[in-house]
Amino acid sequence: MGENSSPRRIRADAERSTARILEAAETVLAADATASLERIADAAGLARATVHRRFASRTALLDALAEQLSQRYLSGLAEARVKTAPPLVALHRLTEIVFDLKLCHRFAVQLTAALTPAVLDGLDLLFARLRDTGAITAVDPAWCRQVYLALLHEVHELPTDSPTLASPALASSATADETEAKINLLVRTTLGALGGGSLGATALHSPASAASGDVRPVDHGS
Repeated sequence: MGENSSPRRIRADAERSTARILEAAETVLAADATASLERIADAAGLARATVHRRFASRTALLDALAEQLSQRYLSGLAEARVKTAPPLVALHRLTEIVFDLKLCHRFAVQLTAALTPAVLDGLDLLFARLRDTGAITAVDPAWCRQVYLALLHEVHELPTDSPTLASPALASSATADETEAKINLLVRTTLGALGGGSLGATALHSPASAASGDVRPVDHGS
């Protein structure tokens, strides 16, 4: 039993060290993207040799950060149920999750390697379902995804005192905070940009309608 437990303990120690390194790397690199492995080791409270054993180079560490975030994106897509939930509800829930990830992974979200084909496919599926239910009229899911990601960056970077965030239309409740206002702004703006017309407001202020999937395409010819 002792012989079997020793390798397990070694693996557990290695996993804990790796988690500490990645957590420290996220914090240090968010403040200084040029920080060295040595600075990250100091922040993690580990010997520099330990960090170099886990990650032979800075590139290897960045790859690990991207992979970690990619897995969390995939978990977010699953949690938002982009395959089965009413698509407007899934879009809103996914946006909440992504904003949380942007707060926790301020450096890693800049790594395009985190947007793996599996992540992009999940986003494309969601926008295809939004199109099929009439929530948007744009026909190319890949284009829709690019619009969403571009708007995500712009909305996230809005300053707290931005007049755009003060709009009463973005408050889904009397206690809505800045993050909720940004989430609502992104959903509304994305839907509007992709031909959803007034459906952004419907999804924001009529959750029951969005949850039931009772949305109808806007007649742009009227």
